[in-house]
Amino acid sequence: MSTYTTRLIGSELVAERTMAFHFEKPADFVFRAGQAIDLALPTVQEDGEAARHAFSLVSAPHEARLSIATRLRGSAYKEGLRALAPGAAVDIDGPFGSLTLHKDAARDAVMVAGGIGITPFVSILRQAAQLRVARQLVLVYSNRRAENAAFLDELLALARDTPGLRVIPTLTQADAVPPGWTGRSGRVDGALLVGLAATAPIYYLAGPPAFVEAIQADLCRHGADEDDIRSEGFYGY
Repeated sequence: MSTYTTRLIGSELVAERTMAFHFEKPADFVFRAGQAIDLALPTVQEDGEAARHAFSLVSAPHEARLSIATRLRGSAYKEGLRALAPGAAVDIDGPFGSLTLHKDAARDAVMVAGGIGITPFVSILRQAAQLRVARQLVLVYSNRRAENAAFLDELLALARDTPGLRVIPTLTQADAVPPGWTGRSGRVDGALLVGLAATAPIYYLAGPPAFVEAIQADLCRHGADEDDIRSEGFYGY
């Protein structure tokens, strides 16, 4: 893992209280879709050093910039990130992480995202669409409300244009389902997930730790092999 200095290109709101930040991509920075970086903010100090936190990359390897996305929670770090001006320099360490798409094209993939856990899957699906990956890819994307669903329109467009890719959005707050909603409503469970692929798939889970742990346990109760489940918990800060 190496350290790079890069600069902010710009930022944008991608969902309610959720922003994407776009950085220049160092010339020798190489990563796999689904991997992450540590981002150090020189304007925010923790224990006398630049505060740093991990982010999955939203951008795909073929893109010319590096992008992350995060919920804004009012912490000193998040406020410092939001306050960055275009051109501001930051240090990144990476890439790291193993939540990357398996190489066995004979096995399908079922991805389950809770909230901002969508970020590694945006990278994976952008890359899969670019490469026309020859396998079935299913994404189940769970949010409380539609306003929380970052990148949903883009993901649905990718599914329309990419053979073998299916995106299933679901909302868990029953009284917040908007008129005309065409996705699911209700919580994600193992019974739903085990029926989504024709063959025994590899499962990928990302989101709040309690969400990930509950889905993993329910998958196992419904017959999924624990060795076929890969997961990553996203902690708020």
